[in-house]
Amino acid sequence: MKSNSAIVWFRNDLRLHDNEALTEAAKHAEKIIPIYVFDEREMFGKTSFGFKRTEKFRAKFIIEAVQNLRENFAKFDIPLIVRMGKPEEIIPEIARQEKTSWVYCNRERTTEELYVQDTLETNLWAIGQEVRYSRGKMLYYTADLPFPVTHCPDTFSTFRKEVERFTPIREPLPIPDFLLNKTSDTVEEGEMPSLESFGHEEVENLGDYILLGGEDAGKEELKYYLFDSKLVSTYKKTRNGLLGRDYSSKLSAYLSIGCLSPKYIYQQIKAYEAEHGANESTYWLFFELLWRDFFRLMGKKHENRIFQLGGTKKSPDANLGLDMATFEKWASGTTGVPFVDANMRELNSTGFMSNRGRQNVASFLIHDLKLNWLLGAEYMESLLIDYDPCSNYGNWNYIAGVGSDPREKRHFNVVIQSKKYDPSGEFIKRWIPELADISSKYIHRPDTMEQSSEGDVDQKSSYPEPMMINEDWC
Repeated sequence: MKSNSAIVWFRNDLRLHDNEALTEAAKHAEKIIPIYVFDEREMFGKTSFGFKRTEKFRAKFIIEAVQNLRENFAKFDIPLIVRMGKPEEIIPEIARQEKTSWVYCNRERTTEELYVQDTLETNLWAIGQEVRYSRGKMLYYTADLPFPVTHCPDTFSTFRKEVERFTPIREPLPIPDFLLNKTSDTVEEGEMPSLESFGHEEVENLGDYILLGGEDAGKEELKYYLFDSKLVSTYKKTRNGLLGRDYSSKLSAYLSIGCLSPKYIYQQIKAYEAEHGANESTYWLFFELLWRDFFRLMGKKHENRIFQLGGTKKSPDANLGLDMATFEKWASGTTGVPFVDANMRELNSTGFMSNRGRQNVASFLIHDLKLNWLLGAEYMESLLIDYDPCSNYGNWNYIAGVGSDPREKRHFNVVIQSKKYDPSGEFIKRWIPELADISSKYIHRPDTMEQSSEGDVDQKSSYPEPMMINEDWC
């Protein structure tokens, strides 16, 4: 029987569909008060190396997602309360004012998020209220896995074998029927912040497409990729692309802050397969969701180690290079290595980089420039529109050879990769206008042009010489 009222604290679950915390609150409370708090530490804080915790691209995406959540609640005549500050202080004050019984939220597992929810729990206990936790981030429920989290395999291939065949994926929860629920009208809704509120200038769209934040936009993006364009049927062939909207699903940002549920994406993949047939590519999109769960479980199992230099392996020989002048060239896309620079300039201009690009720029920073991988991980934490702690740091662990990989390191030959994935140099020319007129023969190594005996005109005078040359480049 329903009684009392409850706060639903939205975190990285900015959606109405498949939201366990919202469903449980609607089931047990007469009134719900949905709240989102822009955490001042996330929006204004800095990483250990001094990068902004949340750069303008992700800030814009989050603002749009929260605004869309507010609009979707308004359809049920329920206001979404928005605040800026510290959730563990703001939420107990509203709970005290409204005499609620519970705060429902989806549980987070990484250190800073744990501190916030633990402090919130303590502050609520002081006024006789409690937190009720739910799950919201993963494709699988941990209770359904064939092992406890502490025994999760440390390699993806073993994890996949143990989980994929035998563990069911639950149906996503529908949007709860809470049309008759009314929230208190004594709490001010609060104004939505702007980019300027967080000290950012307006974002200029320099990419080839615009990712709009929010549950509605995420569902549209998924529908486009699956049913409108049927691009999912060629995903495995195109996923290493570099230019445009269509080479990959572009769903990672929606997953990162929970505009889309992974179970909902899986459900839609299965619906697509039922209508149009399954193939290796439709499976591969599911495969990416498996990787995401795996990194999440590594974060739960190894906790802070994913953020430390030695990684989950506690490697004693992890690279310690901290040459900031060298790092700045990498970060600004001025290394003189076109494939690296083009990817970094795309990131700096849009907040996005392809998976292929991420692997190559990370490998270059770690294995060619010999720099501390945490520099790169924190820089991407700042800029990536789809930043997720476990996925970002898990992938950096992976490339650095200190994480969940049987191989010691993953060192990519960036010139060979450039020739393979950008053979004509179209991507390089898109982001490095200084090289726009260079022939495809030299676009991957413009530093060799002056040695040419074929009369090529050197038009790269404003592009730097490579800061280093690997003898394996060709």
